[in-house]
Amino acid sequence: MSSSLVQDQPQARAERIKRKLTTKDGWIGDYDYAWLCTPKLPFMKQENRAPPFYSLDADLPLILAISSGLQHALAMLAGLITPPIIFASALSLDAQTSAYMISASLIGCGILSLVQMSRIRLFRGYYLGTGLITVVGTSFATLSTANAIFNAMYKDGTCPTTVAADGSITRLACPDAYGKVLGTSIICSFLEIFMSFCSPKVLKRVFPPLVTGTVILMIGSSLIGTSGIANWGGGSNIARLVQRLVSSSCVLPSLLLDLFQFIGLGFLSFITIILTEIFGSPFLKNISIIVGLVVGCIVAGAAGYIDSSTIKSAPAITFLWVHTFKLSVYPPAILPMLAVYVSLAMEAIGDITASAEVSRQEVVGDVFDSRIQGGILGDGIGGFLSALFTVTPLSTFAQNNGISGVFLAIPNPVLGGVTTFLFANVASSGVRVLAHMHFTRRDRFILSAALAFGIGDLLHPDIFTYLFEGVNNPNKGLQGLFDSITIVLSTPFLVAGVVAAVLNLILAQEAEEPVHDTSSVEEVDVESQDEKKL
Repeated sequence: MSSSLVQDQPQARAERIKRKLTTKDGWIGDYDYAWLCTPKLPFMKQENRAPPFYSLDADLPLILAISSGLQHALAMLAGLITPPIIFASALSLDAQTSAYMISASLIGCGILSLVQMSRIRLFRGYYLGTGLITVVGTSFATLSTANAIFNAMYKDGTCPTTVAADGSITRLACPDAYGKVLGTSIICSFLEIFMSFCSPKVLKRVFPPLVTGTVILMIGSSLIGTSGIANWGGGSNIARLVQRLVSSSCVLPSLLLDLFQFIGLGFLSFITIILTEIFGSPFLKNISIIVGLVVGCIVAGAAGYIDSSTIKSAPAITFLWVHTFKLSVYPPAILPMLAVYVSLAMEAIGDITASAEVSRQEVVGDVFDSRIQGGILGDGIGGFLSALFTVTPLSTFAQNNGISGVFLAIPNPVLGGVTTFLFANVASSGVRVLAHMHFTRRDRFILSAALAFGIGDLLHPDIFTYLFEGVNNPNKGLQGLFDSITIVLSTPFLVAGVVAAVLNLILAQEAEEPVHDTSSVEEVDVESQDEKKL
């Protein structure tokens, strides 16, 4: 390459940046912003048309690029703040620590999203990142698994509890439990890093849509029951309210009023999401969950349900490692966390495929396989780094502070109404993956067996809790193995995923069942035929 050409490249780039920043076309372009921001009201006649498509490397006007980036950030916001709020609640952590966990999640997701979107070439055709619009967020797969691990820690005395006179058990703050999950996550992240260097064709054969769809379906379904609906009713208070109502000899009006108000706040947030989808502009539809959260918080604040102390005590700005957690390994959590990282790889394959499809990129061939490899490697390295960032494993999905205290002040019913929809959306993503399959008898058998364990575990969460209680005086290592197996069996998506993956490997493939053409079949109106007979 000549020296003059090398000099021209920086000059051409500088000229392009100058034109972008100093011209109307560079800032606004010819995009129809009115369409983006116009609500769909009943009395307005609007053309029902698809949004304009911009290719992966298209040159967007600055205002459109900024607004599109804002849409992405707001759309992922609810999914980013929910896991740390749930973790902090499960471990009874104080408001300052909880606010920091939210902030760390936002910072970590922002940094690692840049890595995933970069597509950095490494060596021998290997990449880091996908080169697609693939943001990362705290994996919902970690939520139910971490809760099962926390339950095991409180059960075996790793975390402190107190017992009241009436026999009720209260969990005390246990930040070390979070540190143990982070430390275990660091070790287990190497499994996904190793998987990234396996052939994508092999990974897609071991984890086909039948397995990934089942896992995603069970992740969403279990979170609806354990977190979404529970928070909708007021969080942990719902169990106490219902218990007191049932045990009381008379109806307690104050308790019923609290329960109705909790459910009403959650319903308001939920119905706001639906109304936004019906009447909202394309921009608002993409952030309908945030709209529901904002409306719910406004009404909750007016009704006196928001505690402003968390907002006032939150720092104006914060950074990573303002709070730290003692990193260590919890042996019974190793096996479940390994399974979590396998599920993260499965999620990554599905999410990267979906991102490539909507970006109108090839979903077969060497380039696509390299995107799969780079995305899984990014997830594995992201899991390692996120634990160092004091954040639970981050994964690919299809921001800083002063506002962390605002998120922490969100009432449980409002959060529950929003997250119930959010988790249901995760479950429907699993259904979508399964719906694209051409089911054979073998596939139906595998899905049925996996759902038998997953849904059964979901409906009766304690069925495997006492599986090894009859074993007398097991040594520490054996007890740790028992605890690991119990956590896996007690987590619906893990047990369903294990069953689906194992059966997929050992059952022989079958030919796809033929699809019969029904277009030539004559339709018969049974009712009219009956009338003729009469």
